[in-house]
Amino acid sequence: MRELLHDPFYELLEHYPRRGVDYCLIEDDAPHQGYRSHKDAVLFATLKVIERDIDTQLRDELAYGEKAHDEPFPWSLDIGKAQGHQIDADTLLHVPEILRTDRAGRRHYDCKLPDPLKGEQIPYWYAFWETPHPSGYGPDDFRKVNSALFPEGTDGLEVYEWTTDWSNLFDDGHEWWGAACWSVYDRRMGRYVVMMASETD
Repeated sequence: MRELLHDPFYELLEHYPRRGVDYCLIEDDAPHQGYRSHKDAVLFATLKVIERDIDTQLRDELAYGEKAHDEPFPWSLDIGKAQGHQIDADTLLHVPEILRTDRAGRRHYDCKLPDPLKGEQIPYWYAFWETPHPSGYGPDDFRKVNSALFPEGTDGLEVYEWTTDWSNLFDDGHEWWGAACWSVYDRRMGRYVVMMASETD
């Protein structure tokens, strides 16, 4: 597997720095094998996100002259514990209607917001724009990003939603806001997209 680092989608993402989702676009020379391939893609993407975090930490230490940590952050993962179940693309890409915005700036939707503290899964739209610190993004931004992510349309998408109890990458989100992981195989483009979310204030 290899990350498609030069895909134009990554250029678009630079316009959305406050999003709550990490993306990884992946190409694989091996034939698609359903669930197994999705799980391999999730592992690959998780290692890439951890690698980016380590690179950012090292750059910050060099740029700001901060003392290097004695030990790197103790990342852990056990991909064997990860469990996925298939969902349809319409469920993943659902965009709720904003009914109103109150005086405090809170949006009220035509659906109930998830309660991660009760074990409820956060949806993708929520992970993208209902971040702990307001992003300013909304449905139009979400649609624009997904149009660039799936330029051949959504008919050929195979989607899995994954548990998040198998890596401390998701620990921040488990505090209260939520954590999520999805993998998408785009049959038309022959590539995987892994999306992960985990935030706290």
